[in-house]
Amino acid sequence: MKKYIGAHVSAAGGVENAPLRAHEIGATAFALFTKNQRQWHSAPLTADSISKFRDNCAAFGYGAGQILPHDSYLINLGHPAAAELEKSREAFYDEMHRCEQLGIDRLNFHPGGTLGQILVDECLGRIAESINRALDRTHGVTAVIENTAGQGSNVGFRFEHLAQIISEVEDKGRVGVCIDTCHAFTAGYDMRDPKAVFAELESVVGFRYLRGMHFNDTLKTQGSHVDRHAPLGTGELGWGCFEYIVRDPRFDGIPLVLETPDESLWPQEIAKLKKFER
Repeated sequence: MKKYIGAHVSAAGGVENAPLRAHEIGATAFALFTKNQRQWHSAPLTADSISKFRDNCAAFGYGAGQILPHDSYLINLGHPAAAELEKSREAFYDEMHRCEQLGIDRLNFHPGGTLGQILVDECLGRIAESINRALDRTHGVTAVIENTAGQGSNVGFRFEHLAQIISEVEDKGRVGVCIDTCHAFTAGYDMRDPKAVFAELESVVGFRYLRGMHFNDTLKTQGSHVDRHAPLGTGELGWGCFEYIVRDPRFDGIPLVLETPDESLWPQEIAKLKKFER
């Protein structure tokens, strides 16, 4: 196994362009939006785009396990209102279906929030049921829950939240987690001591569910619950946790994806991360 390191690249002009942009920055993994992330509805993927995406992935050596698409920011799978919850569930199914069409085997998503109207446990239960419904209607795509910073009423900022959702998902083989380093730190986990944090992840959730990582430094302090990404090594985390992850074989074979704010730095950030592996 080896490390797959990349960034969340643009799919402007068509999803088929994402693998090209990933290759240009020296990435061996990438993330993308398969539709406009700030709109509820987008045109279906065309047969031409699907074919070109698959061809470009093959040409540049990107297998399904090296790609970590992200769903729309509008979706809230734990929404307290029935109509809005159903709207989110349909949108999430569409995102899962797009992954299925493109030959991608996982979809990363923010779990949702209570909006201050329901209890956290109820929200987590709604998220699990939303995942169950999407899995029933799709094949071969894993629902990958991203930990959050806990801004506002968002759930998913504690490892216990992720574990509770997973416990209520019926098909354990098609649910997983993505750990964002910035989110974890501002949620209260000291990523400057990654050994301890990942020991807790193993204890509470289990590494068998880890399907990806988001590599982000943070402008905000530990426990602030504020999500502000920074280029690697320029924020509160420094390089230590990223070096630890790249050197640890438990993180082999999954997408390790930059979401840092300065795209011009991505080639050198990726190159530096790759050097830790040697």
